[in-house]
Amino acid sequence: MSEQRIAMVTGGARGIGAAIADALERDGHKVVIVDVDEAKLAEVSQATGRPGYRMDISDFDDVTEVVGRIESEVGPISILVNNAGITRDGFMHKMKPENWQAVINVNLTGAFNTCRVIAPGMRERGHGRIINISSMNGQRGQFGQCNYAAAKAGLLGFTRSIAQELAGKGVTSNVVCPGFIKTDMTAAMPEDILKAEQAKIPVGRLGEPTDIADMVAFLARDETSFINGVTFSVNGGQYMD
Repeated sequence: MSEQRIAMVTGGARGIGAAIADALERDGHKVVIVDVDEAKLAEVSQATGRPGYRMDISDFDDVTEVVGRIESEVGPISILVNNAGITRDGFMHKMKPENWQAVINVNLTGAFNTCRVIAPGMRERGHGRIINISSMNGQRGQFGQCNYAAAKAGLLGFTRSIAQELAGKGVTSNVVCPGFIKTDMTAAMPEDILKAEQAKIPVGRLGEPTDIADMVAFLARDETSFINGVTFSVNGGQYMD
């Protein structure tokens, strides 16, 4: 790496986001974590020394204000990892409109908001890495997750589009699609369903947050400047496209 970069990881206080922050830090980057969970954010910031900022990525004005503070207090953001996401599962024919909209607002519009605010600075400086975290379920769909699958599928098209728009200014955009990873989200699943899903994974295990984090760290490096607009499936071979 030619110089230390400043990376912002959304949903960086736990799970995959925390593992991504660890991996980027090991690569020598200065990592800023943002999250809506103020208590967890404060706990992790104190434990790791990473700057932590409360940010509601679904609120464009909040993203604008908080990014302004980060870039004033820490420095310009060169690496953006859109990891934050929520679920509001349910059958489509019974889903409350507010549960549809909440997932779209965070998982898809949130990525637009952060990119819209941060990308102009990346373009001006001639360097940037945008890494969006989608999902295997955005590639294949999932029973009871039409809102989540739609938002994560939207990230695929969004990433490919901005990859074309920004690359001429030294900004690459790629997307990582995790499969079943050991997180709080999967821990809340019924054990029989989780075991059934694990049995479908050719490598014979659930993924670890570090499996995703290592891919993100790779894509954030200066040496990956010719990788752009690509979807990386990290799912143990459970879904091959």
